[in-house]
Parts: sequence; structure tokens; C-alpha cells
Amino acid sequence: MSELAATIAGLMGRARTDLAELVAIPSVADPRQYPPEECRRAAQWVADAFTEAGLHDVHLAETPDGSHAVIGHRPPPPGAPTVLLYCHYDVQPPLDDDAWTTPPFALTERDGRWYGRGTADCKGNIVMHLTALRALGDDIPVGLKFVAEGSEEQGTGGLESYVAQHPEQFLADALLVCDTGNAEVGTGTATITLRGLVNVVVTVGTLAGEIHSGMFGGPAPDALAALIQLLSTLRDPATGATRVEGLDCEGTWEGVDYDEERFRADAGVLDGVGLTGTGTVADRLWARPAVTVLGVDCPPVVGSAAAVPPTARARVSLRIPPSTDPAAARAALTRHLTGAAPWGVRVSVEDESAGAPFRAATDGPAYAALGRAVEEVYGKPLAFLGQGGSIPLCNVLAGTYPRAEIVLMGVEEPKCLIHAPNESVDPSEIEHMAHVEALFLRAYAASGSRGR
Repeated sequence: MSELAATIAGLMGRARTDLAELVAIPSVADPRQYPPEECRRAAQWVADAFTEAGLHDVHLAETPDGSHAVIGHRPPPPGAPTVLLYCHYDVQPPLDDDAWTTPPFALTERDGRWYGRGTADCKGNIVMHLTALRALGDDIPVGLKFVAEGSEEQGTGGLESYVAQHPEQFLADALLVCDTGNAEVGTGTATITLRGLVNVVVTVGTLAGEIHSGMFGGPAPDALAALIQLLSTLRDPATGATRVEGLDCEGTWEGVDYDEERFRADAGVLDGVGLTGTGTVADRLWARPAVTVLGVDCPPVVGSAAAVPPTARARVSLRIPPSTDPAAARAALTRHLTGAAPWGVRVSVEDESAGAPFRAATDGPAYAALGRAVEEVYGKPLAFLGQGGSIPLCNVLAGTYPRAEIVLMGVEEPKCLIHAPNESVDPSEIEHMAHVEALFLRAYAASGSRGR
């Protein structure tokens, strides 16, 4: 074991303590669900930790959506490049508390993994950054800029707007966006494509108000039934493949594939349930649009009355692959939903959020340095994968700093179940990716790159 690897291994007890403290803060950036003070508390924790780790002028900056970004820096040695370290401290809500086998906001160790909301996405990446910086100590050979976002999971664009207003604060030669992870535990991976995102809320109206289902049901149009029929048109009835009029839904992925059986296991698909769509799993994940109904507002089963629903609405998410314009995708989705309305029902579509897809260039010195670091830690070459998720900030960074290299990496991997109940992280990934990051900073400094 190298001296650096031994140092990082010795820091893992502290890493667990750090992560436990962070997970205990329910930093969901939605004031309808959790008090905003919790996000402020998490932001201050991050600011204090990175100040202690050697960054300068670490402070909370309010962004246009009202969230707070944690920002800091460390000046470069003479002639050295600068690297931006990104993460986010806000998390998804727990969703179904009853589906958690351990408390969502208490880090719990089981079968060698650490469970809790945010253990991987993205508080595990915060701890990974901290561990790498602590291992290097005062011997950090590059300049650093640091930002921890406070509303990434809500998609409200606070940091994207802030970057556009203050581009000098994030100017760097290489940008490490640590909100993704490895193809599997033990395989160092960079994500080179991201799907974009279009979210809308569709509302169906049929009646002036609720009416008795016995007296009027039949001829009276049921808004919930209309919504169900409308949403069903977004998928092929035989294969379940996404079908949105005006969008290419037949793209193919040319990179590393995703084995179907492994995908079934990673996603927890029940025995006997088929996967939706056609083509390879990688095609469906990384090269084609994918629609998901995220939520429905309608009468609940318990407490529902014998009444015909007059209104119903749904939150619809459309993930789009690189080369698809989000404005065109949103227009196509809106046209599809309004054009497929049954029985002449009234349909309105409200835009909620949107983000462009992303593709990274991988032929620069940052990727070469990352490849050397990954091979030293994992003993095999750096892998490249697509990512079904969306990080709109990447396109803002690419447009603002066109000469900088953007690297997406981190501690997340399929078994983490990010955004779902029972999220977890493999602590070995925090240890190994912290080692990769520390080695990368050394190798990148040696390259002398100044790509800005």
C-alpha cells in the first residue's frame, strides 16, 4: 500500500463520522416538505468542514432560487492549473418511510454498506472530496475552486443562474462534477453523456365540481380516467417503449453496453416482469427519450367518495439523450399531451423545469490524468458510460468555460439506489475514489495544463 493509500485508509473512520453527521441533517430543498433551516444547517456544516480542510474564504452565497451555494477556493502554486470541485448537499425526500429498512436520516451500517438518504447522492461525494483533501494536507499541487449546490435535486436552477452572473468565481482548467459514479463497485468510471430533462404538469378538467357517481356516472366524463388514457398514449401498448410524436425514439448507444440481467438486478425488477422498450438496455437508458409519470394528484383510495372526479393532474418527466434540444422536446411533449386528450376534455400543460443533455470531450490532459489515477487505484483502465440522469449545470459550465475539461465521477453505483428508499453507499468506493481524486490532482498538476 502506498503512503497516500495508507493515509486515506486511516481517514475512513473520520469519513464515516462526517457522513453520519451530514445524513442526520434532512436537507431536502423543498419548503413544502422540510424546513429551509435544515438546508442552511447542512450548508454551514459543509462550509466549516472545507474551511478546516484548507480552503480559503469559504462562505454561503444566496442563488437566484433562494438556495445557498457553498463557495471557496485555494490559490494555485505558480504555474499550476486550477481544478473546480463540485458536489451538492441537498437530497431527495425519503419518499415512502415504510419502505426503508433503516431510518432514512440516520447512517446505519449493514452488510458492509452505509445506509441513509444522501449517503451516495451526494453527501458521499462531499465526504470523498474532504477525504482526498485531508490526505493531501498542505501538499495540494493545484489551485482549487469549490462549490456545493443547495437545490440540485429540485431542478430549480439556482446555481446555474449564479454561475452565469459570477463566472469568475468558478473559472478553472478542469471541472470535477462529482455527482455520478462507477459502473459497478471496483470499476473506475467517468460518465461522458447525460440525458437532458423536461418536466411538465398536465391537468385534465371535465366537470364544474364533484358529482355523485351513482346519479351521473357513465355519461359524466371522469377526469381521472381521462388522465389515465391520456398518459397511456406516451408508451407503445405492446412494448412499453416511450412514444412522443415529433421525437426520435429509436437512437442507439455506441459505447459500453449494460447487461440486461445485471440491469434487472441493479434496478430490482421483480421476477417475471419484463423490461419496457426495445433495443439494448444501453440504447434505452442513454440514447433514447424516456418518459416517467412521477406523480398523480387525484382522490386517494382511503377517504375517496362515490363521486366522479372533476379534475386530475400528473407530473410527467421526459429524459432526452444528447443531440435532442430541450425546447423542441418540451414543445413535442406538450403537443402530444394536448393532441391526445380523449372526449374533448380540457387539458393544460404547465412547464416545470428543463435541462439540456450533455456530452463530454475525453481527449484532453484531465482525462489522461484521471485514467492514470484510476488504473493505479483499481488496476484496470478507466471505463466510459452514459448516465440516464440529468445535471443541467454541466451545460452551463461547458458554455461558460468552453476550454475547460469537464469530468463526471463519484462514489455512486447501481446498488446505491439513489432517489429510492434504502439508499446506500459502499464505503470502499468513498475510500478508492478519494484516492483517485488525490492522485488525479497530483497527475494533473504534473501535466501543467492551463486549458482555460
